[in-house]
Amino acid sequence: MQLPDMKQAKVRNKEKSDVIRVNIEPSLIGINKTYFVKTYGCQMNEHDSENIRAILENMGYTEAEDIYTADIAILNSCAVRENAHNKVYGMLGRLKHAKESRKFIIGLCGCMPQEESVANEMLEKHRYVDLVFGTHNINKLPGLLDEAFKKQKIEIFSKEGSVIENLPVKRDSNIKASVNIMYGCDNFCTYCIIPFTRGAQRSRVKEDIILEIKELIKEGYQEITLLGQNVNAYAKDLDNDYSFSDLLAEISNLNILRVRFLTSHPWDFTDEMIGVIKKSKNIVPHIHLPVQAGSNKILKLMGRKYTKEEYLLLIKKIRNSIKDVAITTDIIVGFPGETKKDFLETISLVKKCEFDLAYTFLYSKRSGTPAALLEDDVSKEQKTERLKKLNVLVNSLALKNNEKYLGKKVKVLIENINPKNNELISGYTDTFKLVNLVGDKEKIGKVITVKITEAKSFSLNGEEV
Repeated sequence: MQLPDMKQAKVRNKEKSDVIRVNIEPSLIGINKTYFVKTYGCQMNEHDSENIRAILENMGYTEAEDIYTADIAILNSCAVRENAHNKVYGMLGRLKHAKESRKFIIGLCGCMPQEESVANEMLEKHRYVDLVFGTHNINKLPGLLDEAFKKQKIEIFSKEGSVIENLPVKRDSNIKASVNIMYGCDNFCTYCIIPFTRGAQRSRVKEDIILEIKELIKEGYQEITLLGQNVNAYAKDLDNDYSFSDLLAEISNLNILRVRFLTSHPWDFTDEMIGVIKKSKNIVPHIHLPVQAGSNKILKLMGRKYTKEEYLLLIKKIRNSIKDVAITTDIIVGFPGETKKDFLETISLVKKCEFDLAYTFLYSKRSGTPAALLEDDVSKEQKTERLKKLNVLVNSLALKNNEKYLGKKVKVLIENINPKNNELISGYTDTFKLVNLVGDKEKIGKVITVKITEAKSFSLNGEEV
């Protein structure tokens, strides 16, 4: 049994990460048995779940339609926000109740177990959870699962981790795919637990990334999303003169319809990146650029490394260079020390930037982060009221930006039948605008031209032309 060590996780050595190329042999251990993986959190968690599902199917398991009927139920967890924690614990409680009437394996993985307090709690209070593993040892799942059938198995690595190649993947879509280009993060924003749960920044070598994308192209994928906790810091940990802009330039020359990337840090968003996106025909004109706050005082307390003036200048550069660019962001409300004046500075910045969309969050204390040592002096009522005011502004700007599309013809990559109305099909523009229109499932996977007839805050309606 190995539990995480938060002190060890805070250490960053300067050695280059090793690359481990795994070969997970197929087995028949899971024949006639089922699994279900429920994912919480970001695109990185979703991609980890694609690896976990593929490993389980490599062992002979088949996917169950419902988590309560599966022989193995795994929760892939997120540690970023308190709400995500609560959802996972709530689901664990329901699975515990279900386990009283039938025998099955309950597993917890992802970022939550990388927190020392969570791993200890599983050991002391949640003995019904059979299997606990973290973000660095997914490749060891077959052996861990085998041991979990005998007794509770907890193994979480708090070391910085390696770059694991050749993990099998069962992708959620045959149209769009996520490609990790790096793991971990070295930014240490004071509110964020990710540098501890995901470890030090570790970049994949470009040859492995390009090879994976070429394979996806052969399989017919039309859109890829390059993933990283701070994607534009790619290759900073490698001993070469290569950068994220160089990688983007190489990928833009491949025969892939669309290329996206998530998530960018303003500190590392270079003029070279802007130039590559401007020249490229397949790197989409949509940039997600988290600002988090509009007050320099709060940005400094958050450890964000830039001022609001520098952020606004970057936004100006991007808009002046990239035609019809859509910019989205993340904002935290109620960070310790945030006064009414600080909040109004955030409101002012949002008005100046006119974001296409903003993902807004109430600050919640994460144990183990530097911000957790600050006095959480903004009341819940103040946070809620400020978030409400911010969302009114964000939604109005989203509608204003979407109304610019009225009467225009746009290219839409159709992805699925609309889940709320099976007479509609849905897809996205290159600027990440959701478009709904009447159509049949034969259009799925195709790019069609759509004339926009109606604009809403979070979607567009149109008709094929």
